[in-house]
This record gives sequence, C-alpha cells and structure tokens, in this order.
Amino acid sequence: MIERPVSGTTSGTGPAANQENANQEKKPENSRDEAVRHRRVGVVGLGTMGAGIAEVLAKAGLEVVGIARDADALARSRARVEHSLDRAGRHGKLDDATREAVLARMRLGTELAAVADCELVIEAIDERMSAKQALFARLDEICPPATVFLTNTSSLSVTELAAGTARPERVLGTHWFNPAPVMRLVEVVRTVVTDPTVLAGVIGLVNDVGKTAVVAEDRAGFIVNALLFGYLNNAVRMLEARYAAREDIDAAMRLGCGHPMGPLALLDLIGLDAAHEILNSMYRQSRDHLHAPAPLLSQLVRAGLLGRKTGRGFYTYAAPDSSEVVDAVDPLADRLGRGRPVRSVGVVGSGTMAGGIAEVLARSGHDVLLRARSERTLAATLAKIESSLAASVARGRLSDADRLAALARVRGTTDLGELGHCELLLEAVVEDLAVKRELFADLDKIAAPGAVLATTTSSLPVIECAMATSRPRDVIGMHWFNPAPAMKLIEVVPTVLTGDDVTATVLALSRAAGRHPVLCADRAGFIVNALLFPYLNDAVKMLQAHYATIEDVDTAMTVGCGHPLGPFALADVVGLDVTLAITRSLYAQFREPGYAPAPLLEQLVRAGFLGRKTGRGFLDHPPR
Repeated sequence: MIERPVSGTTSGTGPAANQENANQEKKPENSRDEAVRHRRVGVVGLGTMGAGIAEVLAKAGLEVVGIARDADALARSRARVEHSLDRAGRHGKLDDATREAVLARMRLGTELAAVADCELVIEAIDERMSAKQALFARLDEICPPATVFLTNTSSLSVTELAAGTARPERVLGTHWFNPAPVMRLVEVVRTVVTDPTVLAGVIGLVNDVGKTAVVAEDRAGFIVNALLFGYLNNAVRMLEARYAAREDIDAAMRLGCGHPMGPLALLDLIGLDAAHEILNSMYRQSRDHLHAPAPLLSQLVRAGLLGRKTGRGFYTYAAPDSSEVVDAVDPLADRLGRGRPVRSVGVVGSGTMAGGIAEVLARSGHDVLLRARSERTLAATLAKIESSLAASVARGRLSDADRLAALARVRGTTDLGELGHCELLLEAVVEDLAVKRELFADLDKIAAPGAVLATTTSSLPVIECAMATSRPRDVIGMHWFNPAPAMKLIEVVPTVLTGDDVTATVLALSRAAGRHPVLCADRAGFIVNALLFPYLNDAVKMLQAHYATIEDVDTAMTVGCGHPLGPFALADVVGLDVTLAITRSLYAQFREPGYAPAPLLEQLVRAGFLGRKTGRGFLDHPPR
C-alpha cells in the first residue's frame, strides 16, 4: 500500500511495556521446535496482491498452488509473475536458473480443489465479506480439518470470517502490503479463539519468507491502518477547512516528521476509493466519527477522482497511473515580494532552539543579537553556536571562512533594550503562555515602529501573544523545528489581525535562511502537531487496550510506512510531558473526544517517565 519501506525497528522494554505486557498473552516464540512449518501453500485470488504473495512464497522455496478466478485472470496472473521475475533479473537480483526454479514451484490453475493437499491456504480475493465467507465455506469442504486458513483482508473482521468456518481456531489474518515482493511488513491478526501453535506457525512462515511479522488483535484497521487512516483523514479535513494549502500540508509532514510522502499524496497513491472503504469499515466497527470519511474525500470518490490510477485525486497527474504531478503550485508565490526589509534579527532565549535559530540566521547573512537572562547562559549559548559551526566545518558542510563570517554576525546581550534596533524580534523562551505574554508586552515597549514580533510557539495561540501588545498586526508565529540547523521546515502562522506585509516578511526571511516555510492558520497544533499528536495518542490507546505490543506497533509504522521512528520511540524523543501538553491543547481547542489524552500517557507523566530525558518512557533508555 505504501512506497519506500525503511528498514530498522525500535525495540525495548520500558515501564509501560512491562505494565501492559504483564497482562497480555506472551507472543509465541518463532523457534522451529514450537512453530509448525508449512511447505505447501495455496493462494486463492491471483490479482496484484495474490500474485505477489505467491511469488514471495515460491522465491522462499515453498511449493505454491495458485488459484485464479478464470482463464483470463490466470493468464494475467502468469504474465504478472513473469514480469516481476524478469524485472528482478534485469536488476541483478535473480539469475535465470533461480527464475526457472521459482516458476517450477508454482502450480497455477482455476480449480479450487487443487488446494486440498495444501497445509495452509491464503485468500487474496475481493475485499467483500460475503465473497470471503463463501470462499471459506467452500475451502472448509475441500481441505482437511488441520489446514490453516489465512485472509489477506486489510479492514474486515477476521473473527467474523473465522466464525463462519468449522475451524475458527485455525483462521487468522495476514495483511500483506502492496507490492508484496517489495514490502517487508505482514500484520498477523489473531482472534480470541486463535490456537497459539497455529499463530506461531504463521509467524514462522512470515519470517521464513523474509518478511517482518507483527501481531495484532482483530480490531478495525489492525495496527497500520488504525493509526495511518485516522491521520490521513485528519489531513483531508484540514484541507477541507482551508486550514492550510495542499502542498503545505504534504511538505510539512515530509520535512517536519521525515515521512516519505505527505498525507494527501499518499492518499492519491493508495487510491481514494480504497481509503474511503477502509475508513468506512473502521467507522462501522469503532463508531468514532474521526474514522468517518471526510466529506471532501467522499465527494472526490463519487466524482471518480480516485488518485493516481485515474490521473486525478488531490493532485492532477500526467496520465492514469503516472506519478508526475502536473498541477503543482507554490502556495506562497502571491504573498512574496511585499514584505519589510530585515537585515538584523533579535533572538530572545538561551536554549537549544534560540541558539540554533541564531546560527541559521547568521549563516544566511543576517546580523543576529542574542539576548539571554544572564552572562553565564549567554556564554554557554554562544559557545554552543561556535561548536556547532566548527562541527559543520569538520563535516565538510561549511568553509572555515563562512564559519568565521557567521560568528562575526552573532552578538550577545543581557539587556532586552538593545534589541530595539532590530527589524524582527523573535522569542524562543519557555512554552508558557503567561511568560510569553509578559515578554511580548516588554518587546512592544522597546521595538522600533514597523518591527515584526514573532513567536516560536509550537502549540500556544499566537493571537494571545499579539493581544499583549499595542501592535497586533505586527505579530506572527514562526515555528521552527528542532534542531534548527538541521530541520528545513518553518510553520508561518499569521493571526486574524496579522498584516499581509508581516506575513510576507517572515516568509521571505524563512526562504532567505534556506528553510521551507508553510503557511497555516492560528489553531492548536498548526499543521504538524495537529496531525502528529492525535496519531501518537492513538498509538498509546492501542497499547492501553492490549491491542499490540510497543515493539510491534513501532515496527509496523517504520517497516510498513517508512516512518523514521515508530510512535512510541518518537514520543520518547519528544518527551511524554510535551506530548501530553500538546495533546491537551488540541483537546481543549477542538473539544474532540478522540483527542482526549490517553490515561496511560497521563499516568506515565505523573510517574516521571518522560522519555529519553529521564531514561524511561515507553522504552528504557540507558545512559549514553
């Protein structure tokens, strides 16, 4: 379903893992002594997914009996497998002898009775409950009682399918990802009656064919879809509300979170009709209106605009099935060129963010005056800037002459009044509204007329800072991401009172600093946090409900979606206290029940388990 898988998983056991897993059934071991090994596997349904699964199994040395719907489908399936193998050969991943051996292990036909001698049968037919139930009823008659049945459903109830057979304890879900020969993740879905030995055998099979297995309970969306599609649906609602532009939403999640694709481009790749059906299925089970497809998504589906496969979805493509976007625009183009000149910037703060911003601006040619509360903190911040610039020289990313020039542009002070000559004043102090409002009132007194006042807040209302001044039209949000020297994204957040020339000024400054600015409305979370933190909160709820382990959830999202970190590892990096604070701010503003912080998250914060900074969060983090 998702392109560009990324290897590497996050694992470990922390206090939350110990607390949750103590009550959860131990995942079966994958040892050969405990897991039944299957050597002959049937695959019923040889479309894109079924043919890919059959190819993977045959490449791993298993005998495969593949069943297509009819002769025409069979011919397409053979061609599909041969094309895939030929492509692997052209890329040097398969020699001719191995290709012929793989094909020899595949017996493809149209008669369902051919799977009678298989130890395990995988169905990969249409995503319709009635069709799958009818198939399993026929397989029940054909196959011996010991045969294991697997469904490749991505959204239907495995329990319901299992209950319709005479062997419910031997029916599981294996949700493969498309394209199966490339994607490494397989979600193994157990029901309340699953035989643990059968589960162990299926996990062993998945591992034997070179895939990564994660285990999930049978609930709407399993792991990946349950977390991914709520996030995607939120992105559609954000676009629908004109909260941010299409390109800005996608750029924000790529640059701010390291996702391989933005959510709207990803929906186009998946197929808007497929996404709509998955969301509907999740909603039918969860009754959570956050899973109800956004009206805009429903309208596009009804209009036949289904994404890449039709040539148009959220984006327009050169042709059906093309990846070339032909209607890309710069959403900021008409806002540039009307700003105020900015040569000198005053940065208020002495933390990591303040120092990083000062470094970036100095490297881009701006004079920077850094204000700290004390000479000690000022000296420490300036020393960190000097060290960071030296590290860039050592890595070959900066010349020594440019290092010296950047250092010459940075000055420090403990006197707020010295910032009065700066054309833009940027605060990067503690994320406390009372502190920021007091600072903005002080900046209002010392800033020259026409100076822009900016806040780096990541979650507080920018308008609150603006109303602490006598010049609210000059106040704007400029949310940098940490570490500022490495992260390319800046969220630019005008309020309802911000002047257009002020917005243009900050957009231009961001680009001059080599950053990618995105424009968004002044609402809790802006773009990135408004999409990211409900997703993190959903992962905590998943753990809290004994739905899947920390390791399996993180593995699913890194291996299956290409995210650089799984949600629990990421929450530990961000800090569980910060995660809780931002989640609370989203819930307070939107009053959305689904945004309410998970009780487990609140309990961990109260216990002092805040993530990497305390050594314990969802995972244990040994001292470095």
